[in-house]
Amino acid sequence: MNKLEWVLLCLLTTVFSPLWGSEDMPSGLLRMPDMPLHDPYILAHQPSRTYYLYTSNIGRMSGTPGVGTMVYKSKDLLNWEKPKAVFVVPENSFAHQGGWAPEVHEYKGRYYLFVTLHNDERILTQPPDSWKTTIVRGTISAVADSPDGPFEMLNPEAAVPPADFMTLDGTLFIEDGQPWMVYAHEWLQKADGTIEAVPLSEDLSRAIGEPIHLFKASDAPWLNASITPDTGLLHYVTDGPEFYRTKDGHLLMLWSSYENDSYVQTVARSKSGRLQGPWEQLDPLVKADSGHGMLFRTFEGQLMMVLHRPFRNARGKLYEMKDCGDHLEVVRERIDLDGDPVEIYEGFSETTE
Repeated sequence: MNKLEWVLLCLLTTVFSPLWGSEDMPSGLLRMPDMPLHDPYILAHQPSRTYYLYTSNIGRMSGTPGVGTMVYKSKDLLNWEKPKAVFVVPENSFAHQGGWAPEVHEYKGRYYLFVTLHNDERILTQPPDSWKTTIVRGTISAVADSPDGPFEMLNPEAAVPPADFMTLDGTLFIEDGQPWMVYAHEWLQKADGTIEAVPLSEDLSRAIGEPIHLFKASDAPWLNASITPDTGLLHYVTDGPEFYRTKDGHLLMLWSSYENDSYVQTVARSKSGRLQGPWEQLDPLVKADSGHGMLFRTFEGQLMMVLHRPFRNARGKLYEMKDCGDHLEVVRERIDLDGDPVEIYEGFSETTE
């Protein structure tokens, strides 16, 4: 080994040592390559300076059987505690399957869990031109006094969106003091999936008004261009809405879809700066079978995005982000934290502060 090769090896060891083996990992802790993570959601809890990473419960990981939500905890986004279950669907629930896309929001001093459940034995009324059998599916709300749970389901009888809608991935948005659940109306029911919103009661347990339409998946020019009649696939997916207000006051919404059978993390912007839009579609942020992302800030103030990749056997991936006032840009993937360096690919560009 010559001197140059030795210098390069030392440099690589310094940069990537968190990714190589577990000998430098504190005992009993995990790192993202070890953590099954579909639809990850991170709550940065300032009082305890702890990152809470929520995902669907996996009994072999949490030690608690059943459909629900588990949470990993970390002080540094690198080393994570073994997960524990914070919500298990009660026996009297209308549905006992799913447990998808959990997220936890602090609201008026309590912590509210939104998570999607479904019941494949309850078939929805099918319109005459329906192309797919649809089932009861929707996002429920649950509450706890701590981000550690346990969370109690607020309405075991039904999901929050309309019962005859097949929906998923509900998130919380507050405007003028009014809470809303914003959700994806399934492409399985509509063919061209939509993002919709419904006003919530003060305790976030139920809808108190009619849903409003925000946009449909085919509004995205890049997505519409990727689907042509000769493919035989004219179905447009909407997944994972999540909101962010920029430093200049622009309202953005992260959401996900598919381009050529590959998951994509994209973003929309409200032209009015308000929930009802109208919404314009911006270029995707990350491709390469990546998506269902959300934004948070580290305790040092850095804007971050977490998403999962690949769609199957997913793991969490972390990105430093830049708030450009009217849009977002990816600064870099934190491969020192997520353990999976990737090549730069079409639709992805790194920027610097």
